[in-house]
Amino acid sequence: MKPMGAIPAGWRSDADGMLLVGGQRANMLVAAAGDTPLFLYDGALLTARVAALRAAMPTGLSIHYAMKANPFAPLVAHMATLVDGIDIASGGELHMAVAAGISPQHISFAGPGKRDRELHAAIAAGVTVNLESTGEADRALHIAATLGVTPRLAVRVNPSFDLKGSGMKMGGGAKPFGVDADSVPALVRRLIAAGAEWRGLHIFAGSQALDTAAIIETQAATVALAGKLAEAVGTAPPLVNLGGGLGVPYFPNEVPVNILAVGTALDEALIRRADALSSSRFALELGRWLVAEAGVYLCRIVDRKISHGETYLVTDGGLHHQLAASGNFGTVVRRNYPLAIAGRFEAEPEEVVSVVGCLCTPLDRLGDQIYVPRANVGDLVAVFMAGAYGASASPSSFLGHGPALERLV
Repeated sequence: MKPMGAIPAGWRSDADGMLLVGGQRANMLVAAAGDTPLFLYDGALLTARVAALRAAMPTGLSIHYAMKANPFAPLVAHMATLVDGIDIASGGELHMAVAAGISPQHISFAGPGKRDRELHAAIAAGVTVNLESTGEADRALHIAATLGVTPRLAVRVNPSFDLKGSGMKMGGGAKPFGVDADSVPALVRRLIAAGAEWRGLHIFAGSQALDTAAIIETQAATVALAGKLAEAVGTAPPLVNLGGGLGVPYFPNEVPVNILAVGTALDEALIRRADALSSSRFALELGRWLVAEAGVYLCRIVDRKISHGETYLVTDGGLHHQLAASGNFGTVVRRNYPLAIAGRFEAEPEEVVSVVGCLCTPLDRLGDQIYVPRANVGDLVAVFMAGAYGASASPSSFLGHGPALERLV
């Protein structure tokens, strides 16, 4: 038997033991959608998550949603009512954000390798472009001149430090992301001299960190770096985007970030900030932390089989929809996401099983030797932590099975 991650707070069942999503029975939501596999996102949990973050963070701190975590249009539209800005990472996400009803004035565009047509669309729409290099700055200024508009440009900074313990390091040393910190002041002065509207600094050191102390240390260093850059430029950045970094616990023995401690420390860092930042606003840019725990992936058991004494529950889902839960998305050692039998959500476990998908590969495993209540053909399996990097980050076309359905409840 192998352990699973903990099911996040907020999930419960009705008196019959059926998992509830948005107050509705999971099996009824599947019937309404018409099929499985199905991603369900609980709107009330999303709302509560943003509210909890605001309550913990300094007054006046802006919250941005990084929609790469989950670009499902109804979810993005819901998040837009809760946050202060939307951060995108491609021209495709720009199109989706605008289609969801978000004003380009509230959108910022980061990411290396922006194509000219993407820069053209963003600049023409009035989106803030977070420049990743001097070459990208040259192209943005040229495109803006061709359009005859004033571009809204920020500079993404590659800091000399990274976020300790982060799952993905976005800063420190040579990186494809951002402009090296010592080159930023000259670039900003050139943008201002060229007539661009300088929108500020974007400093993102890493993501998916659960070490509260490391997050506090990195945020303090980020505020200090922004102060030094502002002093060197001679102009206060209108906005300092502090990035994200707050991780979520997927696996056994992982502990959630203490956001109250993070918020208290950030408030102290902002109080102590350099005079050059006295008029600057600050923002956190979060994706996974805001949406991961509000999603669940439902698939149906289509076969129950015994092989050499081991029980396998074979489902109609798999890694083509939930690549991360299969252990094939950035993890070195495979560990189990939280998983439950949806119709027996609070029942006592009875047997050790492996939950596998429908693909012809041994990599397609959603639960490895886990202890669950008895489950049979036709029952629904619920895989939690499915609100971020699920449907859009998985190879849905693999073996021709196609994408899962998605619903915001």
